[in-house]
Amino acid sequence: QVELLQSGGGLVQPGGSLRLSCVASGDTFTFYAMGWFRQAPGKEREFVAGIPWSGGQIRYGPSAKGRFTISRDKATNTGYLQMNNLELEDTAVYYCGGGGKAYQSGVSYFTLEHEYDVWGQGTQVTVSS
Repeated sequence: QVELLQSGGGLVQPGGSLRLSCVASGDTFTFYAMGWFRQAPGKEREFVAGIPWSGGQIRYGPSAKGRFTISRDKATNTGYLQMNNLELEDTAVYYCGGGGKAYQSGVSYFTLEHEYDVWGQGTQVTVSS
């Protein structure tokens, strides 16, 4: 059974950068995609970015475009979320997840919370001056 273990996060000033990591342990990452979501206090979990594990179109949520970059290293079963030019509004708990589906038609689904089967433990990112 795959477990996702997150690291990274912490306190950063506005304009700063952080990199989050998500390691799949216990078994090979066999899900279609790895995604990153975040949840701020009092708000719903929000899609940040997703990457098909074996290649394909990367997707970003509106808040991430132009500032965040998702990547993965298949050799180490690790996914990354590089976050640059962080803003106060980026403060949230960030979660990585494994899940999603793709069909022969080329349609794939990995941007909604319910499409994911396993989650990391979450890591706090606080942007503050």
